[in-house]
Amino acid sequence: MSEDRTTEECLGGDCREAEERMERIYEYLDGALSRDDLEEVRTHLHDCPDCASDYDLECIIRSVIRRSCAERAPDTLKVTIMERISEIRIEAGHESRR
Repeated sequence: MSEDRTTEECLGGDCREAEERMERIYEYLDGALSRDDLEEVRTHLHDCPDCASDYDLECIIRSVIRRSCAERAPDTLKVTIMERISEIRIEAGHESRR
């Protein structure tokens, strides 16, 4: 991932600082790298277990976030919330009783 660090150095635990590594992984996942940089990172992830582990964890986190954002609340929850809002408005005197 860095021209001045070899895979062997990285495998020995001397890879980039965690913040730099994660920034590069984010750029890779977001598609924000040039074609050459994409290939460099892809090769590095293949050769470096530490960075590959960070990459895998970030993929899992993104997957969980994506899945949780796509889930819909049950319709009964929406009805319950709307009923409670109406009750609160009535209690506060903002709506007349029917």
